[in-house]
Amino acid sequence: MKKTISAVLALIMIMSVTVFAGAAEKKNLKFSEDGTFRILQLSDTQDDQYPADDMLNLVRLSIEESDPDLIVFTGDLVEDSRIGDIGIDGESFREGVVVKKNGEIDHDATLENLTAAADAVLKIFQESGVPFVIAQGNNDHKCGISNEEWLEIYGKYSNCLLEDMSSDEGGALDCNLEIKDSTGKTAFNIWIMDTMRGGAAQDQIEWYKSASAELKEKNGGEPVPSILFQHIQVKDIGNLFVECSPFDNGAKGTTSGFYRLNDEIAHGYNFFTYYPCEPSEQFKAWKEQGDVIGAFFGHQHVEGFSGMVDGIELGFTYGSEMAKTGPYGYRLITLHEDDVKNYDNELYTYEGSVKFNNAHFEKQIDSVSDEPSNPVLKAFNAIKNFVVSIVFFIINLFA
Repeated sequence: MKKTISAVLALIMIMSVTVFAGAAEKKNLKFSEDGTFRILQLSDTQDDQYPADDMLNLVRLSIEESDPDLIVFTGDLVEDSRIGDIGIDGESFREGVVVKKNGEIDHDATLENLTAAADAVLKIFQESGVPFVIAQGNNDHKCGISNEEWLEIYGKYSNCLLEDMSSDEGGALDCNLEIKDSTGKTAFNIWIMDTMRGGAAQDQIEWYKSASAELKEKNGGEPVPSILFQHIQVKDIGNLFVECSPFDNGAKGTTSGFYRLNDEIAHGYNFFTYYPCEPSEQFKAWKEQGDVIGAFFGHQHVEGFSGMVDGIELGFTYGSEMAKTGPYGYRLITLHEDDVKNYDNELYTYEGSVKFNNAHFEKQIDSVSDEPSNPVLKAFNAIKNFVVSIVFFIINLFA
């Protein structure tokens, strides 16, 4: 009898070791045998319990085509509540998981919808077998569901790596993921910041500085090269823009003048208006620590550009919500073990649709548009830019 009990206990111990070893292996991110590590950034699926077919296809197809080692999702997994779409999913005219009763959020009904909406996307991540991590978005927070409940939802997916490593007052879900080289040494690091409903708070920034300093100490006093992902951008992205004439290509108006993407330091496609500013507290922390070499954001959906600001690459990545206008797409970052600071950075846009059986991705080719040589076309282009700029000026004036 004792031998039987001992055998059972031994079997349980072996199974436990196997489970924990599997979990440890799951979190042991490392460069592939070919010396690369591929990061797929997706953002803003922002859907509900009736997900759009093209959104789900975008997620699935992006994983198949990019073959990533890590998926980073930069927020707004679900839509909270607004007037919705027409004909893109199973419930027209309404979008969102939030259910209200007597003017207040019905927690249980909302949680049920939210869980179903999240699962539509997260089960694709899970089935891919690729480790993934999530930076919470403002719409995720607007659903009235606590971060503890969000962690319970994420915890149902075994390849989700998100943890709450910071101890900030607001309970933001911040963490970092180390990537090992072929010798088992930490060669690179990923920062995940929860910008809540407005941006990283000061105590979150202090957590980052402390954790960054610990990594630096373990690395023999050298900062560990890192890329940071979060939903809401730092205002410093405005430093990729330059003041211009209202007749310039890409000119957009604000209450303080006209600005365009500075093609000497940046490239890509932009829709909204941004303008130069003094360094934010978060950006100053990155410079102080000396580890962040790139930071990429979601939130704005239709932005797909990046550029260098004081030695740090800042960039927007397209969203995936089909209830809003495109472009839609993803970013693929490829790290190289032999030179981690020089990574490849590519944007892909989703074209076509499931309905017409022609959905596919195209690599975004960034090039500076030449001014038209034909005088008539040049004049027409100038008038078009001026009208668009005035529209944006009015929008920003009353925003």
